[in-house]
Amino acid sequence: MVINYLVTLSPVILAVILGRIFWDVWIRYVQAQFFLSQKYTVLEIKLPRDLYKSPLAMEMVLNSFHNPADGNWFKQLWMGEVRPWVSMEIISVEGQVKFYIWTWTSKKNNLITTLYGTYPGIEVHESEDYAKSVVFDKKEMKVWASEFVFTKDNHYPIKTYVDYGLSDDPKEEFKVDPLVPFLEFLGGIGPNQQLWIQIMARAHKKEQPKPGHIFKKHDAWKEGAKAEVNELLMRDPDTKIAGTKDEESGFTKMPTISKGEQEIVEAIERGITKQAFDVGIRTVYIAKKDFFNGANIGGIIGNWKHFSAEHLNGFKMGGPWMNKLDYPWQDYKDIRRNRMSKEVIMAYKRRSYFYHPFEGKPLVMNTEALATLFHFPGAVASTPTLERIPSKKSEAPANLPI
Repeated sequence: MVINYLVTLSPVILAVILGRIFWDVWIRYVQAQFFLSQKYTVLEIKLPRDLYKSPLAMEMVLNSFHNPADGNWFKQLWMGEVRPWVSMEIISVEGQVKFYIWTWTSKKNNLITTLYGTYPGIEVHESEDYAKSVVFDKKEMKVWASEFVFTKDNHYPIKTYVDYGLSDDPKEEFKVDPLVPFLEFLGGIGPNQQLWIQIMARAHKKEQPKPGHIFKKHDAWKEGAKAEVNELLMRDPDTKIAGTKDEESGFTKMPTISKGEQEIVEAIERGITKQAFDVGIRTVYIAKKDFFNGANIGGIIGNWKHFSAEHLNGFKMGGPWMNKLDYPWQDYKDIRRNRMSKEVIMAYKRRSYFYHPFEGKPLVMNTEALATLFHFPGAVASTPTLERIPSKKSEAPANLPI
């Protein structure tokens, strides 16, 4: 009987399966056409010597390109329109450290004006894509790459510049900037070696399926954060009353939490008050085979720990790349490593993370966390190979003839 039903329904079942497969293929096709129709720009940012802005200034820049719009359903399904994203990049080419931002050309002017308005004295130049000239050669090159993911759930924040006291604008000699050791490390990359750090970000929006509902969406990041705070405070989410009721007195007992738990609650609650982004982090180390230095891999991993805190969140290696090939028997004659090396360079060049063909699982970070990872350091960063503008330019007189 069951077999007869299955045979009868088999055309419907097959149609559903094929429809699902071809729907995914169609979406990928129209998105690929949309990506090909876009133009992209790489901006190089050169910093002045007397830059004294805290990372809070970078939060203003991030807010300016927080754009959750991805078109209506027709544009999404028929034209392949997607949410715009940017890639914030810090690279070292033989020890020369530079800052770049990759963006859609249509968003370029707004980004440039925001950068100039927020950071007086910087220089922003359109640049040739430095990654374009790198083509993997398995005979000459060796590549190591990894994505970085959270050690805990998304709603736990990392250790940010606020935790380091940079929001209080201390004098340069008293600043402890977690990005500075990373820049010093990048400045020590030797000849015939390159290290690329890529932080891709797009606006986070309420698009996760709500449990128990087919069509309703919710913001799993924000709701997860609130649930975590409620659990730490023993708070009833319906009554909004903190603590538990004392049966004898009838009064509500306030919860007793440790200082560490209080810091977690404050960090989570502060986090969800700011704009959020979906984020993908990728690091690629490229060197000629004779110059490849395995110690640099430890340096990369170690420097991500400056943004970590045991009671909050941190970073660890993740993603599909070759950091999983720990033993020689996992990769005969480096076949898998060579294939991955070629693919990760291609993924980097395309700045592909949120969509096919190199789709990853995004982290969710607010502007405070993102500004901690990517900002323009002041004089506290004394890395000699970090290119700075040699002198401050004077402004033109206001009474010049037109």
